Amino acid sequence: MEFKTDFLILGSGIAGLSLAIKASTLGSVAIVTKKEKSESNTNYAQGGIAAVTDKTDRFEDHINDTLICGAGLSNKEVVEFIVKEAPPRIQELIDWGVNFTKSETNPNLYDLGREGGHNRRRVLHAKDFTGQEIERALNEKVAALKNVKIYENHIGIDLITQKDANGDTINCLGAYVLDIKNSEIHTYRAKYTILSTGGAGKVYLITTNPDIATGDGIAMAYRAGAKIANMEFIQFHPTCLFHPEAKAFLISEAVRGEGGILKLKNGSTFMEKYHPMKSLAPRDIVAKAIDYEIKQSGDEYVLLDITHHDRAFLMNRFPNIYNKCLEYGIDMAVQPIPIAPAAHYICGGVAVDHYGKTSIDNLFACGEVSCTGLHGANRLASNSLLEALVYSHRVYLKIGKSFRQTPQSDVPISPWDASGTTKSDDSVVVTHNWDEIRRCMWNYVGIVRSDKRLERAERRIDMVQREIHEYYWNYKVTKDLAELRNITTVAKLIVQSARARKESRGLHYNIDYPETRDEFKKDTILVKE
Repeated sequence: MEFKTDFLILGSGIAGLSLAIKASTLGSVAIVTKKEKSESNTNYAQGGIAAVTDKTDRFEDHINDTLICGAGLSNKEVVEFIVKEAPPRIQELIDWGVNFTKSETNPNLYDLGREGGHNRRRVLHAKDFTGQEIERALNEKVAALKNVKIYENHIGIDLITQKDANGDTINCLGAYVLDIKNSEIHTYRAKYTILSTGGAGKVYLITTNPDIATGDGIAMAYRAGAKIANMEFIQFHPTCLFHPEAKAFLISEAVRGEGGILKLKNGSTFMEKYHPMKSLAPRDIVAKAIDYEIKQSGDEYVLLDITHHDRAFLMNRFPNIYNKCLEYGIDMAVQPIPIAPAAHYICGGVAVDHYGKTSIDNLFACGEVSCTGLHGANRLASNSLLEALVYSHRVYLKIGKSFRQTPQSDVPISPWDASGTTKSDDSVVVTHNWDEIRRCMWNYVGIVRSDKRLERAERRIDMVQREIHEYYWNYKVTKDLAELRNITTVAKLIVQSARARKESRGLHYNIDYPETRDEFKKDTILVKE
C-alpha cells in the first residue's frame, strides 16, 4: 500500500513533534513512531534545557561553555545561533503548555539548575522529569491537529531515493515503513522526509536509553548515501544507578549540579585529581575518571553523595530519582547512590547544514540523529533538547520558503519486494547477534579505546554483518531484524570513525594516542561507497 503526505517525520521526540506542529500549517504530516508516541529519548530526559533566560546570564557565557566542552570541534557559528535563538523556542514550549518549575522565592521566575560544564545556573526543568513533561505537552498539541496522522508501532526500514546517471543519490522520495503489528511493509511517499529518530544507545550493552534507541535514522541515511559525521564521539553518562535489578536508570546531571559529590566506596573523593571543577567537571572527564578508578580499585561502582541536603529538598527537587532509588532500597537522603557510567548520547550522526538539510535533497534531520556542529567532541549538559528545538524550527523555516513551489514527485516507486522470503523460525540468531554486537562495543569501543581493541571490534562486527545480510534478504523483515541490522551498521560506523581519529579529544580517548593533535581538528566524515 502506498501513502502520500507532504511531510514524513520519522520519530516522535521533541524534534519530530515540535516540527510536526509547525509543518501542519503548511501541509499534511505523517509521523512514524516505533512504539507509543510518547516513547522516545526525550521522554527520559531528566535534567532540562539549557538556555539564557535569566537577566544576569549572558549568551557569551553559554557559548563559551559550549565551545570549551566541544574540545575544538564545535562549529562556532552554529553554537552562536543555537544559543541566541533559544529564548523564543523556550517561550514556544511554554505557550504549548510545558510547565517548567518556578522559583520558590519568586513565582514570576523559573527555577534554574546548574549542571556539569556550565559556569552558572541556566537549565530550565520540570522537577526531574523534564522530558516527560515536554512529551506530554507536545503530544496533546499534536493530537488536536487535524492534518497530522501518527502511525504508532511502525518502523522505517529504508529510505526511498532517486539516483542520477552515475548512480549517486540525489533525492529522497520517502521511506519503506514496517507496520509491526500487521507485519506489512508500506510505501510512504513524501515531499519532504525528516529524520528525528533519536540516538543509538542500544548499540552498547549498558545504556540510559530506552529500547527503541537503535540508531535507525543514522543507519537508513547511511545506506541511502547521506554523509555521516563524528560517530566516534559517544557520550557515556557518568552517573547511572548501579543496582542488579535496575535497568540502567539515569541519575540526572542535576544531582551533581546541586552539590552531589563523587566518592569511592571507601568514602574518599577523587575528582580533584582530574579537573578543577571536581564533581562538576564535564561529563567526558567524569566518565573517564570513574572508569579509571573502577578499574584501579576493582570495584563495580563509585558513589554519588548528596546527603548534605535534607530529605524535604531532595524529594521536592528530585521526586522521580528519590522514589526510584527508594524502590531499590536506597534512601538518597542518608545513603550515597551507587553509580557507574552508561552509554547515553551520540554527538555524531547524519551531517546537516544550518537548516537541517542532509547531503540528499528533500531529506532533513534534527535532534540526536543529526550532527549539526553544536556538540563537537563532547556535548554540554542539557544542550541536546535545545538543539532539537532550534533545528526543528530551522527545518520548518527552510522548507516553508519553497513548499508551495515544490511539487510532489511523480517518480515511480516500486513496492517493497518480499518475494522469495519466508518467516524465520530461528529468532535465536537475531538474539545472539544482538547480544554479541552490544557486548563487543561495550568491551572494545567504550570510554577508553586502543587500536587493538578497535581492530578486534571491527573483525567481529564484519562477521556479524555478513551473517545479518544473508539472513535479512532470506526472511520476512521484522522489527527485531530491522533493529539488529541498524545497530550493526551504526556499530561499524562508530568503529570506523574511531579508527580514523589518531588522537584523543573530548569523548574519544585512545590510549595509543593520548594527546590531542591539531591535524585532527576536523570532522570525521563517512559516506557509503
